[in-house]
Parts: sequence; C-alpha cells; structure tokens
Amino acid sequence: MSSKWWQKAVIYQIYPRSFQDSNNDGIGDLQGIIQRLDYLAFLGVDALWLSPVYSSPNDDNGYDISDYQAIGPEYGTMADMDCLIKEAESRKIKIIMDLVVNHTSDEHIWFQEALKSKDNPYHDFYVWRKPVAGGPPNGLKSNFGGSSWTYVPHLDEYYLHLHSKKQPDLNWENPKMKQAIWDMMNFWLEKGIGGFRLDVIDLIGKEPDHEITQNGPKLHDLLQEMNHKTFGNYDVVTVGETWGATPEIAELYSSPDRDELSMVFQFEHINLDKQPGKRKWDLKELNPYELHEVFSKWQIKLDQKGWNSLFWNNHDLPRIISRWGDDSDEYREISGKMLAIYLHFMKGTPYIYQGEELGMINYPVKEIQEVDDLESIQMYNERLKQGYPIDDLITSINAKGRDNARHPMQWDTQLNAGFSAEKPWLPVHSNYRTVNAAAALADENSLFYTYKQLITLRKQFDVITNGEYQIVETNNPLVLAYQRFDDEEELTVVVNFSKTVQKYKVAQTLAEHEILIHNCPERPEQWHQLAPYEAYAVRRSN
Repeated sequence: MSSKWWQKAVIYQIYPRSFQDSNNDGIGDLQGIIQRLDYLAFLGVDALWLSPVYSSPNDDNGYDISDYQAIGPEYGTMADMDCLIKEAESRKIKIIMDLVVNHTSDEHIWFQEALKSKDNPYHDFYVWRKPVAGGPPNGLKSNFGGSSWTYVPHLDEYYLHLHSKKQPDLNWENPKMKQAIWDMMNFWLEKGIGGFRLDVIDLIGKEPDHEITQNGPKLHDLLQEMNHKTFGNYDVVTVGETWGATPEIAELYSSPDRDELSMVFQFEHINLDKQPGKRKWDLKELNPYELHEVFSKWQIKLDQKGWNSLFWNNHDLPRIISRWGDDSDEYREISGKMLAIYLHFMKGTPYIYQGEELGMINYPVKEIQEVDDLESIQMYNERLKQGYPIDDLITSINAKGRDNARHPMQWDTQLNAGFSAEKPWLPVHSNYRTVNAAAALADENSLFYTYKQLITLRKQFDVITNGEYQIVETNNPLVLAYQRFDDEEELTVVVNFSKTVQKYKVAQTLAEHEILIHNCPERPEQWHQLAPYEAYAVRRSN
C-alpha cells in the first residue's frame, strides 16, 4: 500500500531556545541546531519541527510573532535558516516550521498600524468591538486567564486576544489579511521547508460575538482555502494544534479528500489527569485503562478516514516520564521505554520531543520566582487572589507547568550540560551528569537506542504504518495490549503500566512469536507475568 512520506516518518520537535547555544549567550540558536544534525540523523528521524524562530518580543516565547519573514536575532539570521534547511536536507531531514496565524504580537507592524486609527487599512486585520455598558463586549475569557478583551481609549474600542493581551487575534474575515498570510506561507514553502505545524489553528474560525472560539462554523472553509492557496501545492506535511477535536472533527481536518491538513494534534489523552470540567492545574490520578480506551478509540475511528498524530510530549506539556511513568533512578529508563513502545507501534505519525529519547524529567521549583512561563505565572497570581494555598499552586506548576519541557537539552557532563558555556536562560536539571546524550550514546541499552530501534522498525514493517488495530484484553486494567495486523503479519504489544509485578492473560500464547523489542534485559520466563513497567512487542506471520 502506498503511503505519503509523512505517514512513515518520525518527527522530532526542537524548542530552539533550549536545544543548543552556539554563541554562548545562554539561548539556543539555529547554528546550534546545525551542530547537532548528525546526532538527529543517527537517531533516524525524518523531520524536525522547530518551535517559532521568527522575530518576537517573546511575551509567549516566540508564539507572539512580530515579523513572519524575519528570524529573531537571538536565533541567528535568515542565512542561518537557509543553511539549516540545506544541511538538514543533505541528511534527508526536512524542516517543519511552527506557524501562528490566529494572532500576532502587538508589536507586529500590522497591529502598530491598526492602533493609529479606525480608518487605517490595517485596522481591520484584527478583531475590534465597541464597549458594551461601559465594559468589554462580552465575557470571553483568555486562555491565559482574565478577559479576552483589552480597551484602547483613543479608539474607544476593545481588541480581541484569546491569549495574552500582547497577542491580538487576526480577523479571518478580512480578504487582504488572508492574502498577506498566504503570501507569507508561500515565502517559506518556496524555501523548501517540509511543512507547517499550525498553532491553535482551530481558533481561526472564531465568532467572538457568539462567544464561539474553537471549531467555528467557517473553520473548515478557511482551511480548505489555505490549502488551495499555499501548502496544497507542495509535497509537505501539515499538522494542526486542535485542543477541542473529537475523532469526528479530526476526520474533517485530515480526510485526504477534503484538502485540509495532513493530521491534527488531539489532546483527549492529555486531559485524562485533570479533574473533569476543571482546568489542567486541577490534578487527578491517571487511570491507565482509560488512557488505553482513548488511544484505541482514535486508532479505530480514524482508520481509513484520516490520520493520527502520536505524542507524549511537546513544549507545552510536562515530561512524560515524570507525568505517567516513574522518574525515580530505579524506574526512569524502563518506564520511559515502556511509554515509547506502547506509543510507537500505533497507526499515525510519532513525534519525539527533544530530550524524550534521553529520559529527561520535570524540573521542580520551590517558589514562583523560579518560573518563566507566562501561563503558569498568570494562573498563580489569579488563584492566589482566590485564596488557593501557595503549596498547592506550586504543586500544580511542578506537575503541569510548561517550563518543565523548556529547560535546556542535556548533552554531556560539561558545564551547563554542554548546552552553553554561559548561564542558560532557564537552568539545567541537576541530574545532567547522568542523564545526557553522551552517556546515552555510550550505553547500547539506553532509552536512546530504544527510540532508534522503534524508528527503524516503523520503516521496516509496513503493518505499523497501514495495518489494522484492535485491543487485546488482558483481564488486568494495568496491563495494556493491542494488535496491529494485515494479511501478511500480526504484531502484539503488551505493556505493564505500573511499578508493581502484574499478572495478565491473553487469548493466545505469545511464546512462539518473534520478539521485536523488549525493555527488560532477559527474555520473559513467564509470558503471563510482567515486571514493573515491562513492555514488549512480538511478531508472527499470518
């Protein structure tokens, strides 16, 4: 069965600010990424998704873009960007740009012009409304807390910002604004990039007067227009960030005959450790079998209809080993291997976030002064006024704060883990002397080589890309299992999602199957008992 290149690919996300500093200013940069391309090629990834490197005042760490066609000086120059695209291509690695078209920075020239007068041609590039009863037009809330509306006195109007007030939302009903976005996207596509990750793309169809933000009625028309005007004319991948997607909505985005996106990031599984109806900071314990049911639902409902993305981590999420594995010295690596094996045999395109392959873990803080993340700080201040105990707020930030993913990449045992010779913009985790790339590369049993093996297996076995999926019942909610199969072969994946020994049953004996991967040093002696966090995948021909 023929596949698009991105259906067999494994994509690696880089947070450039934290990946590698080449000029010793404490901030990662494009030349730093170029220095590490051989490492990424050895891992075997096919594409690099870069979090934003455009010019930005960094109110939200680059997701507030002030110039779409300029590189932020902290990251380098456009010549560095061109060099990165070329050097990556020589290693058969594509570059995927992170793009924010729901909003810009308030320092973008468009918004600076929009502020001058209501008659300025750029004024209508953004969403403005008159005051109502002396206050905001309605009760829409920002995703970062507080009102989504900010008043501009000399215009006697409010502008909409679904994020920070320094991130005004674009008006997707304005044809001239849309054309400016299409031209900008084609500028990047002509440079030879491999595609776009589209930040909060499900918000561009918003209808603020009706307090509709996600999945507005015109959203899919806008995406089809975007496809036809830009990336639909290139052999590239597009992935949309869609927090509100269901499988049915994801099918609309990713069905090949609808000319929208290649796939979306859906977050149903990511919301399983928060209290229902509450915000992500309101913590609850994960139920592993509930996680299994959610993954399985997406595997089955999108089969032959759309395409899945597969991920545990990104720049907005805590480290998965700390979150749903076990970050103790005893179980850090084996639980990381279990999580990797469970995910990478599913149908879809896997994403690896920088340091995930090393088993990097969360960075705990003791007080709010240690926090950089805008979202965490706004939550802290908002809830402090509401009377929440400080200890509870710090606990929530340590569990879910976005800084957890943003501390520098751990390369070796040198000063600042080899990230920079100067003080990094965020501190390096204290465990860098043992958890680092140099140590992982030197140990053939490290988590790094589990990821490398999983990438190789995906390219080797077509059943991983195209086979069907079904749950395998184990009679134990902590032992999760599934099969991938086609006419030629069958793969069975079994994982113990706990740190205790677990017994389980499957419908068939697996003892005669070929072991493709196993995260314990010895072949299991008892096929119906798993050690803590034990995981394996086996194969047989049909």
